[in-house]
Amino acid sequence: MVVCDEFGYVSCDKEGGELLFNHLSLRAGKKTTIITTNPAFSRWGEMVKDKVLVVAMLDRLTRKAYLINMNGQSYRVKETQKMLLNEER
Repeated sequence: MVVCDEFGYVSCDKEGGELLFNHLSLRAGKKTTIITTNPAFSRWGEMVKDKVLVVAMLDRLTRKAYLINMNGQSYRVKETQKMLLNEER
C-alpha cells in the first residue's frame, strides 16, 4: 500500500509529474493507493504542470476507486482549540 498524504501542498515539475504518473500507472488496478488532498481535481493542473498528464493520472486513480469527500472543520484546528480551552482552566 502507498499513502500520499496531503497531495498538492508541493508542486512538481514535468519530470516529477512523469515519475509520479509512472509509479501510479504501475500500481493501477493491482495495489492499494490512498491519496489525501485538499485541492479539487480541477486544481491538480496547478501542482503538476502537464495538464494532459494530470488527466491521464486522474483517469487511472479514479477507475474503480472509492472517493470520499469530507467537509467540515479541520481535525487539527478542533484539537488545538480543545487544548487551548483546557490550558485556560
